Amino acid sequence: MSHTTILTRAEIESMGPPLPEEITDTGISEGFLCDLALKHVAMLPEPTTTAVSERINLPRTLTEDLLQKLYREKLIEVKMQSAIGSTRYAMLDHGWDRLTRLLSICGYVGPAPVSLRDYSHMMKLQSIPSNTASMDTVRQAFHDLVLPESLLQTLGCVINSRRSLFLTGLPGTGKTAVAERINNALAGGIWIPYAVEIDGQIIRVFDGHCHEAMPAEETPIDFDRRWILIKRPLVVVGGELTLENADLTWSNAAKFYEAPFQMKSNGGTLVIDDFGRQRVAPQDLLNRWIVPLERRVDYLALHTGKKIEVPFEQLVVFSTNLDENDLADQAFLRRMGYRARVEPPTPNAYSDIFRYQAGRRGIKVEQKILDHILAKYRVERRQMKGCEPRDILDRATDICKFENHSLDLTPQIVDVAWRNYFGTAHGFAQQEAATQKPSADPLEL
Repeated sequence: MSHTTILTRAEIESMGPPLPEEITDTGISEGFLCDLALKHVAMLPEPTTTAVSERINLPRTLTEDLLQKLYREKLIEVKMQSAIGSTRYAMLDHGWDRLTRLLSICGYVGPAPVSLRDYSHMMKLQSIPSNTASMDTVRQAFHDLVLPESLLQTLGCVINSRRSLFLTGLPGTGKTAVAERINNALAGGIWIPYAVEIDGQIIRVFDGHCHEAMPAEETPIDFDRRWILIKRPLVVVGGELTLENADLTWSNAAKFYEAPFQMKSNGGTLVIDDFGRQRVAPQDLLNRWIVPLERRVDYLALHTGKKIEVPFEQLVVFSTNLDENDLADQAFLRRMGYRARVEPPTPNAYSDIFRYQAGRRGIKVEQKILDHILAKYRVERRQMKGCEPRDILDRATDICKFENHSLDLTPQIVDVAWRNYFGTAHGFAQQEAATQKPSADPLEL
């Protein structure tokens, strides 16, 4: 049994996962680790003890024990022995035969994995940040959005409780922007493993696309390097989501599993964006999440048919512009921790958003320009949306760059940007009407 399972939250945060001193401390069988070491010896151009140790992410003393066992079994030979850690090995014929059999079963060649038990313990231990969010923390996380105080308060409760959120609203009101920034309020980092081992099978957890390593200065010097300290992950899935994506992905070529997106988001935030527009019925997807949301555990199936229990320790946000009553019944909605609707901005809020977005671009906005834009909304009876100041300013910037002049907003530039954004007809009649000179009155001839 690994000694990771007896760690406390304070010990993890101050020291990280402790270095294993014995093979038994890893929670992984010696046979599996020897097989993994053999793969590294075969793959490395200069398979020294130090080189294998750096690839397998185990202390050099334990790595040497594994290599010596392979040597005694006549799978590898010692080519050169000098300073400690510089012993160089080479594969023997028996070792190559063994390697062929190993790769036909599991092709994983990477850092040594951790046990499922250790992974589950660490995820539950780190699921809730030690420092709870305050209103100041929430304001900082959403500093670049203009939101009502009541919504900020709700988001603060969501962040601290880690309960799920069902976020609705019209398209363009900022639901995705709100959902993605929730993760900014989750303080600190978490330790995740590179991979998890179950019955000789590997599930790869660390993903450079989803996980960002913490800076070296914030990482302890000595720790179990089978784990990596990352920023709390944010995983966003949208219309491409299917039920198959929520299960383990087995690679016939690599012979190991890739963790599903919900497992990669453990300890962070999972955003189901554009919910209801996936290639699977909303009810089927919701039924898949009922048990994990309520019990904080998920059940995944290996290709052998065996079911395993893994932690479901993330904040889940369902974001949709569809009517929630058309997507889910009350039995599911009551399991939602929180429900919130993002409303379109008022004229004052719209003006604040416009000023902020203009300031980011170094554009000065006079009140007469804002009055001109707000008047256009009234004349066209168009509903204002939180995304539109950004989009209109982007089009205005494009015009200024194309015409090669400074970024100054004028009513004329705003009108062109407005037409380009909301759409307009482009015909020759308008051009001819603008350039045609009025003819003389025949009575004056």
